[in-house]
Amino acid sequence: MREITRELYEERILRVQMHIQEHLDDELDLSELAKVACFSRYHFHRIFSAMVGEPLKDYIRRLRLERSACDLIYTDEPVTALALDAGYESHEAFTRAFSAQFGCSPSQYRKNLRSGSGPSAAGHGRKFTVTIVRQQGDNMEARIEKFEPMTVAFVRHTGPYAECGASWGKLCGHPSVAQLMGPETLAIGVSYDDPDVTEADKIRMDCCVTVPEDFEAAGGISRQVICGGDYAVLTHHGSMDGLHDCYRWIFGEWLPSSGREPQKMPSIEIYRKYDENIPPEEWVTDICIPLK
Repeated sequence: MREITRELYEERILRVQMHIQEHLDDELDLSELAKVACFSRYHFHRIFSAMVGEPLKDYIRRLRLERSACDLIYTDEPVTALALDAGYESHEAFTRAFSAQFGCSPSQYRKNLRSGSGPSAAGHGRKFTVTIVRQQGDNMEARIEKFEPMTVAFVRHTGPYAECGASWGKLCGHPSVAQLMGPETLAIGVSYDDPDVTEADKIRMDCCVTVPEDFEAAGGISRQVICGGDYAVLTHHGSMDGLHDCYRWIFGEWLPSSGREPQKMPSIEIYRKYDENIPPEEWVTDICIPLK
């Protein structure tokens, strides 16, 4: 396959993945998704499976079940309601599908992970006693900020969050992006998956930088608009290794007592201060959770 052709195929499949994420609660029809990709419905499924690494139906089911797993940990939503949200008509069908993916029933999963007594799908225990402390020693607090919509250029990374360097290099090194970058440019990570739930090789992240609204995507660089609105913001000082505990704290402790609920949209990370030439303890990252 010529490189230009592969690039075009990847852009089309990414368009489908973005559409699925934005319409996860809808009935996703094969013909509709084929149109999004601009492929014949007769060939689309095989192309998707080959390029993504799992059949379309399995991909959609996994995303819905992983969302349910996060809700089991971080909310008190009844299992029956989560089953309906995931597209299952009965508690029993949902339990069978969930057990096949995570190795236990939804109720047992919630009990194990909230008590910290059992492993998650990604092999980590879960407790709700994480304490986040600033480097200066005082307790870290979340705040609510209103964001305007942000147009970004991005490259999709699939795999462990810590291995996204090549995607950032592709994005920032592309001439159409590099010429637009300046002091006001924000580097943003759109984080779709919880490493406590999603297997490492299936984690999705969009490496983004802000661009003008009229930016035209091309050459393997895509474009999207990050929604505006209220966000819970937690500022993390230090290396990226500490980000996951910050997520656990904001979802497990701050949100339940905040009186607010998260939107069914991915969280974002704004890298306020990041430079490989300065010590990691001086890095500053805003973790931003969209709120209803």
